[in-house]
Amino acid sequence: MTLPVADLLAIHELLALHGHLVDAGELDRMSELFTADVVYDVTSFGFGELHGPEAIRSAALALGDRNPVGHHVTNVHVTEDADGTVRAVSKGIGIHADGSVGSVVYEDVVRREGAGWRIAHRKVIPRRTPLRP
Repeated sequence: MTLPVADLLAIHELLALHGHLVDAGELDRMSELFTADVVYDVTSFGFGELHGPEAIRSAALALGDRNPVGHHVTNVHVTEDADGTVRAVSKGIGIHADGSVGSVVYEDVVRREGAGWRIAHRKVIPRRTPLRP
């Protein structure tokens, strides 16, 4: 299956909006990014799974100054499974206030709802090991 270009663009915009909203502290707008039943998997960071936009908002508030000051999403690749599930994988670069940098991979399942595309499942995987062929 091939997604229409308008859907691909909307999904790219959705993933980009995440960094803008979080970095601006607009955590009350999480419903513009996530479905009401979103599962946000940060198990790799020791936080387990967060369920729903409010849990994501609360976790960000709890992190406080440990949150990155800049979330940058790159290398977005969108695919559609035979069953119609739409997946996006992207790279994330987080810049912290002290200048340190972290890298993650976002594995997302996105779903079109009445208000547009939303992230229904996100797994955040830290990149800590260099390539070793």
